[in-house]
Amino acid sequence: MRGPRLRSLAHANIRQRRGGFAAVFVAVFCAAVLTCSLGILFESGIRGGITPHRYAGADVVVGAAQALDIREDFDPPYVERALLPGAVVDSLADLPGVRAAVGDIGVPLATDAGTLLEGHGWASAALAPYRLTSGRAPTASTEVVVTGEGRLGDRITLRHGGIGSEYTVVGVAAAPSPERSDRPGTVFLSDVHVRELWPHGDRVAAVGLVPDVGFDARSLAARARDTLAGVDVRTYTGDARGNAEFLDAGVSRSELMMLSGSFAGLAVLIAMFVVASTLSLSIQQRRREFALLRAVGATPGQIHRLIGGEVLVVAGAAALVGVGPGYLLAHFLRAQFAEAGVLSSDFGLAYSPLPAVVAVLIAVATARIAAAIAARRPARLDPTEALRESAVEPESIGRRRLRTGLVIGVVGLATSLMPVVLPGQAALASAGSSAMMLIISVALIGPMLVSGAIHRIGGLLRRSSSQALVLAAANSGARARRLAAAITPLALAIAIGSVQLFAQDTIATAAENQTRSGITADLVVTAPSGLAPTLVETIATNPAVREANPIIHTQALHTTEGETSYTEPYPVQGVDPAATRSTLDLDIRDGDLGHLRDGTIALSTDAAFVMGAGVGDPVPIRLGDGTLVTPTVVATYSRGLGFGDVTLPLSLVRTHTTTGLADMLLVSTEPGRIDEARSAIAAMGGVAVSDRAEFVDAIREQRLEQAWVGVVAIAVLLAYLAVAVVNTLVLATVERRREFALLQLVGASTRQVRRMMGAEATIVVTVAAVIGSVVALPPLAGVAVAVSGYPIPSISPAVYALILGVTVVLGAGAIAIATRAALSRDPVVAVGVRE
Repeated sequence: MRGPRLRSLAHANIRQRRGGFAAVFVAVFCAAVLTCSLGILFESGIRGGITPHRYAGADVVVGAAQALDIREDFDPPYVERALLPGAVVDSLADLPGVRAAVGDIGVPLATDAGTLLEGHGWASAALAPYRLTSGRAPTASTEVVVTGEGRLGDRITLRHGGIGSEYTVVGVAAAPSPERSDRPGTVFLSDVHVRELWPHGDRVAAVGLVPDVGFDARSLAARARDTLAGVDVRTYTGDARGNAEFLDAGVSRSELMMLSGSFAGLAVLIAMFVVASTLSLSIQQRRREFALLRAVGATPGQIHRLIGGEVLVVAGAAALVGVGPGYLLAHFLRAQFAEAGVLSSDFGLAYSPLPAVVAVLIAVATARIAAAIAARRPARLDPTEALRESAVEPESIGRRRLRTGLVIGVVGLATSLMPVVLPGQAALASAGSSAMMLIISVALIGPMLVSGAIHRIGGLLRRSSSQALVLAAANSGARARRLAAAITPLALAIAIGSVQLFAQDTIATAAENQTRSGITADLVVTAPSGLAPTLVETIATNPAVREANPIIHTQALHTTEGETSYTEPYPVQGVDPAATRSTLDLDIRDGDLGHLRDGTIALSTDAAFVMGAGVGDPVPIRLGDGTLVTPTVVATYSRGLGFGDVTLPLSLVRTHTTTGLADMLLVSTEPGRIDEARSAIAAMGGVAVSDRAEFVDAIREQRLEQAWVGVVAIAVLLAYLAVAVVNTLVLATVERRREFALLQLVGASTRQVRRMMGAEATIVVTVAAVIGSVVALPPLAGVAVAVSGYPIPSISPAVYALILGVTVVLGAGAIAIATRAALSRDPVVAVGVRE
């Protein structure tokens, strides 16, 4: 057969076998939807952002570099504001074409009700520009201009670092665009007063440039860079100005890239697996057709080209149709991530044709590769053997397939056990990826596993007095390959759902246990806008307080040098070394935390392993604002999951954070005076005081909210798997309509056939539940070892029962519905239908 005839035959086969090709269409369609949506999120992690608000009136914004520049790789962002010298403002103001250069600084404020606000100097109002709708600009340290609801003359209390001050509203201002509801509101203080609250002297967060008429933003930005050639600065124009205004824009992009990237890899693997499984089942059902083609002289190459042509037509159409819903799914995921706090609600996705093109190419390429693999057996068999296999399914699998499955299984088990010898994130990643390898191994050697399971279950069914059960056992034993194709997606859903959900629970539980054991302070004090040093000092001098340890949380970057250098972010806590002994127990494994002072650092054992550092070694890290320091390790500790991998002196961390305020205060009290200390601290107002148990409970609630991001992404993957499960089971069941018709014609009732299929469905879901659960255990045990040292994962019985229940309902329901549909036709008509 030549090319035109093959194409004609391929199109004829598609028309005649709509059911089988519909299953392939659905599998590829869902793969394209999922791949396209994750591609959009990944691209948005590179090009997405937030439109400017307060900087909307400045054509050019100049700021310090807010990310570490890494060639040929993603630039990790700094979580703290990198600042510019104050002299930069004057240098930019002298540029030709600059009408105004305004330096901007901001301080966090809060009302007595806990509402967060941002305080800025009135001079920066010109950057929006904000305009007074009533009143005047603030000039005294007790005056404020509000941008929301407010009346002239109102007296309001604003707290900075927990310390309250009274202000008089002297003006009400409005910006060209409305305030954004999910962000702190803006208030304006006098320029002198906001500088008094600003902890960084004469440095500024950014400089906005308002050009003269006739000067465009790009040329002005280029002049600004040339003028500040000796300073590492970035210039922003257009929507990119939002990156300078909102510090969380870069962090959001980084989080989005990591989330979408990690799930995209898993999603593509699952998509390849599902498409290959569906195609394999579809081609297996046509073995009689291919046997006849081989018998009449078709060559192996022609069989390959025929199957490839059919798949390209169906997969191409499915992929093109799937990219549209992919954009809608990306929009849905963005909304869920925003609700979970990973993204701000004003973070905009970057929409372009590129993710659609990539999704189509991946979906079609995956289908074509899967078709080439599935076509190997029908293409290579000689005609006589092909005709024999078309009537009787082969009992064994090929040696090459068996060896490949066993090797992948051994590698999967080995990677799940990596945490036993390899600590840190690398161990967690290897343990998590092992589930997919084990499932692939199960798919390859599935017929053998299913045959063994059915041999045991079938023995019980064959002793039954029910003819339907005996027939179900016989069918299952004779059709192990077909049954394996139905079982594998069910097992995959159980394994992936269990590993993804319970791995998060295991990590969260370990972190909670470390936090509970590590906080030895009696009380924990927090405030909406942070805790100022003067407030900490006031609390520390209370007679009922023995020690007060202010804690600042931030992030550091460490670059591991080598043949392939890579940069990793690490959570950091700044502590007061003098007050740590009675408030914090990090479970020191080497060295002494009491030696912590300027120029030194303590690391978790995991971080020390990855960095290749021990006590006495220098470790180069970049602090939250990008400042490079090289402190010496004085201690290592085991509770990094609960308290961060890096511990530094508070004095060093404070000067390199945006606000300079503590996130919380650990307070140890004098014996028997906890209630007295708690009452005295709470009476100060503007702070929340909790004991250890209450604080740990609050941390648990916060982690549950953050875990919602992973749950949403997992739910999307499981929804795709659910569609794949139903798709595969319906395809496998409807294909047997001639078998059902023959059974009816020889005397079986419709009820007996349904009972037979019910028994087969029970076999399918039971074997799938066992295999999926067994596959999930090694990765979960590996994750548990990595975070707690013990191979006991945290598994919720209710959630596990829900996973099994949903899978059972999907599997049994799909088989039951497909059986009912197949039995709805007259058996005399159905028995004559082409296979």
